[in-house]
Amino acid sequence: MSEYIEHDSQGVSVGLTEKLFYTFAEPPGQLVLESGARLGPITLAYEMVGELNAARDNVILVAHALTGDSHLAGYYHHDDPRPGWWDSMIGPAKGIDTSRYCVICTNILAGCMGTTGPSSENPATSKPYGLAFPMVTIGDMVRAQKALLDQLGVRSLLAVIGGSVGGMQALEWSVRYPDLVRSCVALATTTHHSALAIAFNEIGRQAVMSDPNFNKGDYYGGPRPDLGLALARMIGHVTYLSDAALRQKFGRRLQNRQDFSFNFDADFQVESYLRYQGSKFVQRFDANSYLYITKAADYYDLRQQHGHGSEVEAFAKTRAKFLVVSFTSDWLYPTYQSRALVKALKKNGLDVSFCEIEAQCGHDAFLLPSPRLTGLIGGFLARVAEEE
Repeated sequence: MSEYIEHDSQGVSVGLTEKLFYTFAEPPGQLVLESGARLGPITLAYEMVGELNAARDNVILVAHALTGDSHLAGYYHHDDPRPGWWDSMIGPAKGIDTSRYCVICTNILAGCMGTTGPSSENPATSKPYGLAFPMVTIGDMVRAQKALLDQLGVRSLLAVIGGSVGGMQALEWSVRYPDLVRSCVALATTTHHSALAIAFNEIGRQAVMSDPNFNKGDYYGGPRPDLGLALARMIGHVTYLSDAALRQKFGRRLQNRQDFSFNFDADFQVESYLRYQGSKFVQRFDANSYLYITKAADYYDLRQQHGHGSEVEAFAKTRAKFLVVSFTSDWLYPTYQSRALVKALKKNGLDVSFCEIEAQCGHDAFLLPSPRLTGLIGGFLARVAEEE
């Protein structure tokens, strides 16, 4: 749980939080994945802020994006330099108000922040799985989250909220468990990756696997494929931004010099920025997890999940209310994809709110402090809670 101690300009922070763990699927009761492979035991890392009410029906599940983790708000220690990744949105008097709601976030299956993934010990060999880890899907990630909620005694979700790959999980929840999900907030997301999104993910994967230290995924205990993973992050990071954001932040400004170096140093500020992002990323993320999660995102296609033939059919049994949000400068998951989602939901007669937010910062806009987004989510959740 949490301890309210910190404050900021947008409300009260949840303060100190704790990374929790739940282990399940012990052999012989392993989780049967959508690929047909069996996986177990599985440990999920998760965070829980706010208090469960007596009915256990005030729960909001937040799903993180591609390289996120379960630490969504507050601080693990008083001297932490940064709070959780969505601290601006989650806390008392914030958009997701923890004085009213209990908020849970898990690190997804195949992750590397406490949840079972390729860097975890394979019980069959007592060594890290590496590429022996089975391929997982968005559906598998959601089923693992469901196991945790069952353990916590949660039988109804006020909302499932996610952006990007987290948005895919939120949509999957609404389709897979229609009787449990009362509302869904889908931010900067899609029902299936475009060829462009798959292409950029594949370039990133090839960058990792081409690193001389990759060693077919068996690099644990030796040199890691840091150069490849850093390059993958640089490529991916560009897709999360926009031309306007890069132009405004960097333009063609030089890095600490008055003229070109006439070599391959980072002459431009944008070059230095991307190199920094790459070097910082390899310190916290596992290269194999990057491969598995990007592949799971590429595989996801709600039109074909569970035998559906279209987006409209996919949502035929869904009962949730929806808030769908896109951002004008998001060229990775552009607004036309959100509009297609909204159209499919409306054809099923569902309660749908849609907003395209003017933003220059690209795909990552949903992660950044935004009074507009905070107001939309806060108002939507309050309406869902009041109408129940």
